[in-house]
Amino acid sequence: MAAKEPSAIVKFYLIFYNAAQVLGWSYMLYQLIAYYTVDKGTDKTLWEYLGATVILFQNAAVLEIVHAFTRIVPSNPVITTFQVLSRVMVVCGVVMATPTGKVSPGLPLAILAWSITEIIRYGYYALNLVDAVPHLLIFLRYTTFIALYPTGVTGELLCFYWAQSHVAETKQWSIEMPNKYNFTFSYLYFLWLVMLLYIPLFPQLYLHMFAQRKKILQTPASSGTKQKAK
Repeated sequence: MAAKEPSAIVKFYLIFYNAAQVLGWSYMLYQLIAYYTVDKGTDKTLWEYLGATVILFQNAAVLEIVHAFTRIVPSNPVITTFQVLSRVMVVCGVVMATPTGKVSPGLPLAILAWSITEIIRYGYYALNLVDAVPHLLIFLRYTTFIALYPTGVTGELLCFYWAQSHVAETKQWSIEMPNKYNFTFSYLYFLWLVMLLYIPLFPQLYLHMFAQRKKILQTPASSGTKQKAK
């Protein structure tokens, strides 16, 4: 079902939100490049260098779930929820939560893929709201994912893998028997469960993007619709 044309207030909010995300992710990409170039000699880890930016702008994406479920944008709520929460899990439940996640070789991979993807995606959304999307941006929106999506997923899974070693050793956030609630929970198993969920879900989302690419790029640019599902 297509979303109704947003009111002026909602449209202004969406333009502001998407533009702010473009600026945030652009700054994050700059920080990532600067860390390995102009600030190469810093004694900070990558996470110490740009972690605050990642936390702010990645967690702000939770608003997209609200946007999808309230139908102010036509994005698929289920797909949006999985995509957003999977990244929030990486940031909050893996990297922020464990010292090993912070030093994973997957972290720069994930941030590189995320930042380029989001600059293009949010830029597309913002300009689409004012019917001013250039064809090049449409092409990038539905082409760069071919390389960036697998790169980002690889980075995310590496972060999970590095984090699980710490959780296995410390039993972090786990609840063991016996206890008065007669309840047990293993955060280690939870991390592995999430990693295993990538196996059936990643191909579906990847193929969904290919279907979107075929649908969009085979039609005139002028026929694009507002904020297609991710």
